[in-house]
Formats: sequence, C-alpha cells, structure tokens
Amino acid sequence: MKQIIEATLDANGQLMPKHEIDQLCAACGYDLTAEELQAATCADCGAPLEVKQNATVHVMAMPVFGSVNM
Repeated sequence: MKQIIEATLDANGQLMPKHEIDQLCAACGYDLTAEELQAATCADCGAPLEVKQNATVHVMAMPVFGSVNM
C-alpha cells in the first residue's frame, strides 16, 4: 500500500516535505492493501505477515533570501 503525505508546515512553521511510504510483505515484497495489513499471513505467499516499509522523500527547492558575497 502506498501512502502519500503532501508537504505541509508544522506548528513551528517548519516545512515537512512530501513523502511516500510503501508497505510490503517482508518475505516476498507483495504490495499490501489496507485490508491485507490486518491479516496474520501474506495474501500472496502465505508467510506470517511481517511488514517492510520503504520511504521516499521528495526534495524541494527552497527560496534563498538576501545576498551572498563571494
């Protein structure tokens, strides 16, 4: 199951970048659905369900304020 979290500002005004989280079966790499995450075994390979997560963080360009002297 792929969960996408859009970029937001937290309570302190800091940017939390957009990121994605994939939840897969650790035994076979099967992409699990929300319903399959509740099961005790993998729907694809039948192994006891252990979830592996992969995270992707999207890099964003940040504006630069002021001048830089070199």
